[in-house]
Amino acid sequence: MHANNVTIHDIAAALKIDSSTVSRALNNSPRVTAKTKQRIWAKAEEMGYQRNVLASNLRKNKTNTIGVIIPRISRFFFSSAIEGIEETAFENGYNVIMCQSLEKLERETNLVQTLVANRVDGMIVSISMETLDYEHMELARKNGIPTVFFDRHCDIPGNNNVLLNDYQGSFDATDHLITQGCSNIAHLAGPRDLKLYQNRFNGYKEALEKNGLPFQPDLVIDSNLMEEDGANAAQKILETLPQVDGIFSANDVAAVGAMQFLKGKKVKIPDEIAIVGFSNGPTSSVIDPSLTTVDQSGKKMGRLATELLIKQIHAKPNLLDPETIILEPTLIQRGSTQKKPIILPKT
Repeated sequence: MHANNVTIHDIAAALKIDSSTVSRALNNSPRVTAKTKQRIWAKAEEMGYQRNVLASNLRKNKTNTIGVIIPRISRFFFSSAIEGIEETAFENGYNVIMCQSLEKLERETNLVQTLVANRVDGMIVSISMETLDYEHMELARKNGIPTVFFDRHCDIPGNNNVLLNDYQGSFDATDHLITQGCSNIAHLAGPRDLKLYQNRFNGYKEALEKNGLPFQPDLVIDSNLMEEDGANAAQKILETLPQVDGIFSANDVAAVGAMQFLKGKKVKIPDEIAIVGFSNGPTSSVIDPSLTTVDQSGKKMGRLATELLIKQIHAKPNLLDPETIILEPTLIQRGSTQKKPIILPKT
């Protein structure tokens, strides 16, 4: 008999006792004597019995499992958030089921249905770029599964969120470019249907206005912010927007794509075009020149989201007031914006 298939009935048959006694002993019930427990535990170990924790938990209506849905695990921000989520979940006795939507609404919808069907105790979600309708998220609420959204806003009344102050991060990034002498700053924007990218756009625009610079709509280039999108934006800038002397990208991935393209065209960074990204991924510190960027605190966000979710799980069936936690961003200044000082000739 394969060890994994050993049941309490097999142990009972081997010891010629009732299976209910075996069940009580394996659950350390006081209704079974210590001597009988020792016999049953010894036989269970000898036969390779493995307790079905999942089945036991399901009977208690608890699986000690958290479902996590993120757009892409390959993005540094999300992988660092996962680190915070898994560490915190493990510390609190929870397992994690990790899922990727790959920025697709249909896939995200299917993942929510799968996690609900598997009776997770709670969900942590960063919605896809395609997610403008949140009807599929109602399935979790109807099944009493608490959900915390992180990084990307989800406009469901009464939901729990852990977010970055994206507006302030973008304002600081654009303001920094202006202090470095840039006056025609292009913005590589993400899909502005998402609140996150609306906020980053608004921070960029407000920084221009507060510094007395006109907002130029033609300097805003929309895309999904992949590396090739950054390269395409840089090509457009060189061909049709020669006045651009600074770029603020709504993520590091597109910023790196733009930098690589510009370097290939012998554009001097930052002296001709200075660049700021958003995320503080590992590539940003090793690319030449290193990339000035806004740090998103991914691991901290993942930890806070998990702590908030576990608090909501433990509160069931009593409902807690929804919470929104806002983290403040940090601008990391590096070589892509540190222009060489102009040295005037001696007179």
